[in-house]
Formats: sequence, structure tokens, C-alpha cells
Amino acid sequence: MSVISTIEQLEAIYGFPNDASTVKVADHVTPLYRVLIEKSPFVSLATSGPEGLDCSPRGDLPGFVRIHDSKTLMMPDRRGNNRCDSLRNIVRDPRVGLLFLIPGSGSTLRVNGRAYVTAEPELLVSFKMEGKAPRTVIVMNVDEIYFQCARAIVRSDLWNPDKRVDPKALPTPGQILAEMSEHTVGGEKYDREWPERARQTMW
Repeated sequence: MSVISTIEQLEAIYGFPNDASTVKVADHVTPLYRVLIEKSPFVSLATSGPEGLDCSPRGDLPGFVRIHDSKTLMMPDRRGNNRCDSLRNIVRDPRVGLLFLIPGSGSTLRVNGRAYVTAEPELLVSFKMEGKAPRTVIVMNVDEIYFQCARAIVRSDLWNPDKRVDPKALPTPGQILAEMSEHTVGGEKYDREWPERARQTMW
């Protein structure tokens, strides 16, 4: 298999980006990019650490990524599985990337920058939901921000309700855990109890 190993080889195949691909890049949150962030209930968080790369889903009410100022974003770390993969990476390597999705929109928003993790009490309290504060907040300094065109969303037909996969056609979390643990963890009981457990521990 032929491996492309230089930038020159890539440029020979792809050429160079046009103005629409470059003029959209900013080093701060512009007024229109603010709208996209405030409407988004979901973001993928990419981090890097000594063990390698990681990408974690983050979801909350629209606007859960707070725009502190034009150079600073803040995101609460809500309850989860306590693996802390993203947080462990940020503590050791501050480089992060965000990909915002907005239901029904073809446009996505990409943000790259550097972050740190804080447990500042007053900040945690400001992110309370149903009386519960996150244990930490990720604070990100924006280096670059730009929208991505809709081709990926259009090709995938992501928001088409007729294309939704029947959950019954997929393995359940309990089934996956049971298979991976030789049936010491997970199973039907896990799947049955998860919805109520999640409801009680959502925030």
C-alpha cells in the first residue's frame, strides 16, 4: 500500500484551501459563533495524554458550554463513570479540541485551544443543576474557532428521523459488559436498572 508521508504529497492531491475555508477562522468567539455555541446541547471533547488521544462526548442543556468572554469557554464536568480520561489528559497536556453539534443543523463548530481543570467553589456553584454542582469545571482558552460545512452531516443524513437505528438491532451496555467480563458485570439486570439509576444521578 502506498503511504502518503509528506505535506508535499498531500498538497499534490488536494491542492490548497479556498478563501471560504480560511477566512472563517478566528482566534476568539465572534458574535455569530456565540450563537452556535449557545444553541448546542452536545460537544465532543478531544484531549491528548502520554497514553495517547481520547475523544469524549459531553451533553447538557443548550448553552451548557459557557462563554465567559471572547477568549474563554467553561464547561462543567457532570456526573459520569469516574474514569476521568479527559481530565487526566488535560492535567498533563492542556491541548484540547471541541466539536459542537446542533440538532437539525448541518453546520458544526470546531474550537481548538488549551484548557485547565478547576474546582473553584464559586464557579462550581454557578453551574448547579437541580441543586447539584459539578465536581470540576474545564476552562478553555480559545486559540482558533471556525464552522465546518455541512457535507458530513448531509452525507450521513444524521438528523433524519427515518434513518434512526432501531435500538433492538444494537447490543446493549449490559450485554457488552457481560461479554467483556465473562458475565461478572452487566447483563439484563444492569440494563433494566440503568434508566432509573441514570435519572437519579443525571446531575
